[in-house]
Amino acid sequence: MAPDLAPGEYPSAGLRHALYRRSLAVVVCSQVFGGAGLAAGVTVGALLAQQMVGGDAIAGLPAALFTLGSALTAFGVGSFTQRSGRRLGLASGFLAGAVGAAGIVAAAVVDSPLLLFCSMFVYGAGTATNLQARYAGTDLAPAQGRATAVSVAMVSTTFGAVAGPNLVGPLGHLAGLLGIPALAGPFLLAAVAYGLAALVLFVFLRPDPFVVARTWSAVPVSDTPDVELETEEVAAHGSGVVVGATVMVLTQVAMVAIMTMTPVQMRHHDRSLGEVGFVISMHIGAMYLPSLVTGRLVDSIGRLPMAVASAVTLLAAGLVAGLSPGDSMPLLTLALVLLGLGWNFGLISGTALIVDSTPVATRARTQGSVDVLIALSGAGGGALSGMVVGASSFAVLSLAGGLLALLLIPVVSWHRSAARGAVSVPSR
Repeated sequence: MAPDLAPGEYPSAGLRHALYRRSLAVVVCSQVFGGAGLAAGVTVGALLAQQMVGGDAIAGLPAALFTLGSALTAFGVGSFTQRSGRRLGLASGFLAGAVGAAGIVAAAVVDSPLLLFCSMFVYGAGTATNLQARYAGTDLAPAQGRATAVSVAMVSTTFGAVAGPNLVGPLGHLAGLLGIPALAGPFLLAAVAYGLAALVLFVFLRPDPFVVARTWSAVPVSDTPDVELETEEVAAHGSGVVVGATVMVLTQVAMVAIMTMTPVQMRHHDRSLGEVGFVISMHIGAMYLPSLVTGRLVDSIGRLPMAVASAVTLLAAGLVAGLSPGDSMPLLTLALVLLGLGWNFGLISGTALIVDSTPVATRARTQGSVDVLIALSGAGGGALSGMVVGASSFAVLSLAGGLLALLLIPVVSWHRSAARGAVSVPSR
């Protein structure tokens, strides 16, 4: 166990690095379980609602509800973290997600759509907390390695998130043996996985990295070299938070809208649950697995170029999904992989922009507020996706999502111009 730090005490560089590595290792462990928990809603949430209520228009409602619950939790976890630290904030969020997952299983057993939708809302707490955990990796990271720290936290989510969808078949069989509808099986896994994530964080995330970082920030800068170095001109201009939030919001809308209706589209073409699970696992793998490479790219070539790369990749995903035959597994898989990759580029570059542009004194609260916007945009994308497909087609939805992502390019251009103007004005 790393020693506690007295207020105003700044440790040696070696101790600081050890604390960073320890906190990152705990976050990585929790994210493995967290990834398994979030995969259930992505894979079968829409199908479970469709089975219980009927109709494609309702299929997007679960994604809307758990992302709406995610929004509320993101704000709560951010504010709680600002007051009490990452350990209690993240552990409480994952625990709420576990309760929501258990409620979904109960709703399926008693065939209660009302309980299902209420539980989906609570289940969203796990999704928000899983996303908020990426910030814990940056609390003690050097400024030049923040995106890499985010990427390490994110890539660990891959193991659980990819395994989860591929367990849809076996979990459905287990659920059947227990007298539970097959589509509720993955939520059994989610309840256990989120509970374990909460336990890991509560027991092992000591000392709390956010509390330590806040303590160090109170020490005079002359005594703490490199504590808050800035990596780009982003911190010199207040638009960094706005641009980082915009990047993540637009990528979230495009990704959630297309992803939500993919299982429904596949079932319309008589694809099995195993095939649905495979495509979604490939998508989630692309969301998280490239993170180590993405983080290094964001740190080396910059936040803004990678945001543009996100827009281009999401456009390609929309084009492939919208223009390919509806029964083509290879092309649909390619589209969902590109969709996950574009989201990955946007999330890591946007997260780094947010961290670069906020002081420790307000960082966690700002991070929570930004994640509220991300969750609300996902809720909107999930709710509208079913309506768009019901009124038109999956192809129209996919093309619209890809074109929406292109709005990132003028946003990045505006920020570059604004940042240059801020740097060119001499200080008074």
